[in-house]
Amino acid sequence: MLILNPKSNIRNSKFFQMNYTETIQYLYEQLPLFTRVGASAYKADLNNTIELCKRLGNPQHQFKSVHVGGTNGKGSSSHMLAAILQTAGYKTGLYTSPHLKDFRERIRINGQMISEGEIVDFVTAHKDDFDDIHPSFFEMTVGLAFDFFAKQQVDIAIIEVGLGGRLDSTNIITPLLSIITNIGWDHMNILGDSLQLIAAEKAGIIKPGVPVIIGEYQPEVADIFKEKAKKENSKISFASELELDVSGQKSEMGVSEFLDVKIALPSGNSELQLDLTGTYQLKNLKTVISAVDELRLQGFKISSENLRTALVQVKTLTGLHGRWEVISKHPLTICDTGHNPEGILEVLQNIASVAYDKLHFVIGMVNDKDLSKILGLLPVNAIYYFCKPDIPRGLDAENLKQNAESLGLHGNVYPSVKAALLCAQQNAGENDLVFVGGSTFVAAEVV
Repeated sequence: MLILNPKSNIRNSKFFQMNYTETIQYLYEQLPLFTRVGASAYKADLNNTIELCKRLGNPQHQFKSVHVGGTNGKGSSSHMLAAILQTAGYKTGLYTSPHLKDFRERIRINGQMISEGEIVDFVTAHKDDFDDIHPSFFEMTVGLAFDFFAKQQVDIAIIEVGLGGRLDSTNIITPLLSIITNIGWDHMNILGDSLQLIAAEKAGIIKPGVPVIIGEYQPEVADIFKEKAKKENSKISFASELELDVSGQKSEMGVSEFLDVKIALPSGNSELQLDLTGTYQLKNLKTVISAVDELRLQGFKISSENLRTALVQVKTLTGLHGRWEVISKHPLTICDTGHNPEGILEVLQNIASVAYDKLHFVIGMVNDKDLSKILGLLPVNAIYYFCKPDIPRGLDAENLKQNAESLGLHGNVYPSVKAALLCAQQNAGENDLVFVGGSTFVAAEVV
């Protein structure tokens, strides 16, 4: 009997097919998983991905794609773009990471998650290759997504970068369009300790002759993208130059149900509604609209009506969760996946727009973040509920509390995210706000 992983208690042989639960367990056990253990899971080359996809028949060359990278907003932008394309009648693949609840969230076609059977069959068929190559969880998942999209003959796939860009496993595609949303402080232990170094890594997805859209013009890194685009002979544009006029439809306590957006275009103004109501989505929307314009130039038929129909129901069409999401109205409880300084600043701007008496802040983080940069941004007049997301990489709640108290943030420690949320909701008055965040993995436990 062949044992693929000495830590695994799963039976394995060429003649034994695992069920879905065993298959997912097997995937998680193959070399360290970044979302669980952090930097030690990161591989500084594409060799495994290249070899695995070669054995799969290079599926990444069998469908058209758009590559989406950046520090913040790449997930929302990917989901918006996928919603628009599928509404326009294109069979649209969507690959994103990490997932919140279900592994299958990572791989979708027209909003529908890959089936459990497809995952089991893929792993069963390629266990010998995995045993030979020793790919990581992320490399196997990328191979699975590309293989699935090719077999299902998607018209186009939106591929979100996992981490960085230049050495990310997704970076073996040659897309129709590359998108880099923005550059911020995240994963400095891997990508570099300056915005310029981080930008250079993310610029690695710019391919020869492939247009690139940069979501935000940031003076400190703009030249890095311009120089890379020039070197690759790639047309470059900055989406932040697009003019938007926005006002939110306000519901109780000032929380918007939709964002009403007016877009100033050369052909005239266009009015849209977006069901992703965090104000930071306006930056992402500019990026997505710029991407749609580029895809139209490449022959895609996407009407203004397709745009309107898709954007008002992105969450329904794609299953996106955790972006300024109202999870309860009594008391008003909102969660968000923002987890780095730039993301937290966006969250705080949205909190400031809500009418409330007291803020109850349920917070958990992972252990490789710069605590002082993030905690230093948080309001001292909130009541904090410190907790640890249920992953090995989660930061001990007592450690988080001690760091927070040194910056004037006070509250108690709770044994789990759900326990912290329950206590916050019980303590909240009728006109209070409960916010849950600090990490994608905290949001995942409450949506």
